[in-house]
Amino acid sequence: MLDVTVIENPEAAAASLDAMRARLLAELAEPMSATALAARVGLPRQKVNYHLRALERHGLVELVGERRKGNMTERLMRATAASYVISPLALASVQPDPDRHRDALSARWLLALAARLVRDVGALITGAARADRRLATFALDGEVRFASAAARAAFIEELTAGVGALIRKYHDAESEGGRGHRIMIAVHPSLKTGPGATAEPEQDAPGEIET
Repeated sequence: MLDVTVIENPEAAAASLDAMRARLLAELAEPMSATALAARVGLPRQKVNYHLRALERHGLVELVGERRKGNMTERLMRATAASYVISPLALASVQPDPDRHRDALSARWLLALAARLVRDVGALITGAARADRRLATFALDGEVRFASAAARAAFIEELTAGVGALIRKYHDAESEGGRGHRIMIAVHPSLKTGPGATAEPEQDAPGEIET
């Protein structure tokens, strides 16, 4: 079982978004038969088998074993991944295009960039798996608490200058054996956590400028 995989096919995405099928995917973190699943989710076994066939057809669950039970053979199914991410390719005609409106201070442009990241890395993972090759990636995740919006603006200015200098230092447009890499860095307010938390960002103090 993979830790996470990307769904690119529209029909597979639709299957995963069905409430009961999503529940079955969660239950199938460990191999289970349709009979056991039916008892777990409160559906008839035939109905569970119907959902399982749809999920299996789209590569979201897989057969991992069989066992005899009385005069019948039970199929043991398991989800193909612990978690799933739906690629913008599943909505190809309306997927975000970050090149359409470039605005470093726009949250929606950041969202379009993130969508492209999911799309591109998902496609790279699929291609690497087909070629049985490792995929060279790197990710850095951290959190910083700024004393003020002015400090945040200064941080972004230094970050932009520093990363720009690194790009100019290491970018080699003439290297025959070189391979292009995309760099994306994001800064956004942290979500509140804990009891009663909401997705609303903290507000800046009066007079501060949002960056």
